Amino acid sequence: MSPAVNAERPAVRRVGPARAARALALAAALAAATLPAAAQTAGDAPAGGRKEVVQKILQLQQPAVESTARQLVELPAAQLLQRAGPELQRLPADKREGVAAEIQSDARRYVEETLPVVRERALKAAPEVIGPILEARLSDDELRQVLQVMQLMESPAYRKYNSLGPELQRALSDRIVTDSRGVVEPKMRAFQESVAKRLGLPPRTPPASTGGAATPKKP
Repeated sequence: MSPAVNAERPAVRRVGPARAARALALAAALAAATLPAAAQTAGDAPAGGRKEVVQKILQLQQPAVESTARQLVELPAAQLLQRAGPELQRLPADKREGVAAEIQSDARRYVEETLPVVRERALKAAPEVIGPILEARLSDDELRQVLQVMQLMESPAYRKYNSLGPELQRALSDRIVTDSRGVVEPKMRAFQESVAKRLGLPPRTPPASTGGAATPKKP
């Protein structure tokens, strides 16, 4: 795949460590909300009738609705860029970079022109689609519990905790890599050698060790 297409994909967001960390944080928030010590009394529950509680939930869910709209727009663009990569390799070498840049420009224009329309339709459709499902599947008490958790996630303390997600994920990832390097690296080398052999490629020369001074060559 052409480096220009593969390396630069500004129009596409990937699911990464931050989202995984937010999922863990959400699970923690849900668990904390169900602890007896943290349980709210009936008088502390969110006020309002059933439809009003659903409307509050939908309002807090707006960022997730917008994210869904973005994914629906960006995913086809990402798939098209991926399919374009091998085709670029068939072009003359002196034309690849220019064509790749033009394709990237087309992808950005597609997202810029399409996303506002899809976002608007998503925000309009959400109350009509999500609202009735929530009302049909959740009891009054369950709706209020959901709203409590979502309001907790909007609190400054939770936002501060959630902002630590990438740092927590990096720290955990670094520790996992350190603890498992001795097992993973030999298996990855064997996998790379197997793929190279099946493709008829020359074996990859391992990089020089950086753990100490290089051994001088014999004259």
